[in-house]
Amino acid sequence: MNSCVLMAEIIQDPELRYTSENQTPIAEMVVQFAGLRPDDPPATLKVIGWGNLAQEIQANYHVGDRVVIEGRLAMNTIDRPEGFKEKRAELTAQRLHRLSGEGLSSTSKPAALTDGFTPAPVASGKTPRAKTAAATFAAAPVTNSGVEDDIPF
Repeated sequence: MNSCVLMAEIIQDPELRYTSENQTPIAEMVVQFAGLRPDDPPATLKVIGWGNLAQEIQANYHVGDRVVIEGRLAMNTIDRPEGFKEKRAELTAQRLHRLSGEGLSSTSKPAALTDGFTPAPVASGKTPRAKTAAATFAAAPVTNSGVEDDIPF
């Protein structure tokens, strides 16, 4: 099953266009996320959304927004003018969740999600039963244990 969840920052405003056949809206944007190691440069990825989600992305999301994207990952082959083929990853979004606040911690509260669900507020002084996905990712440190390979597991 092809399912990805990615926490990233939007670095290029979403652009809305329409298919020539049936005028289906398509939104395209570029996001950036941290590398595997602290010294790795940030990676970028093209994200697309179709239909009503495309219109929502174009209207509600802008450069600098931190988001959690759920979707399908694909590899596209592009013919370059230099005479070789290049492979590029592309994420087709199925859901988008906005993150609020500068830093994420296990106690951060997410903003209203785009699917209409708003989590219940947590009373102060009590530990929540389940962490949000973004808080779980942010709270779990990634360690390398001194192994220098490209596979993180």
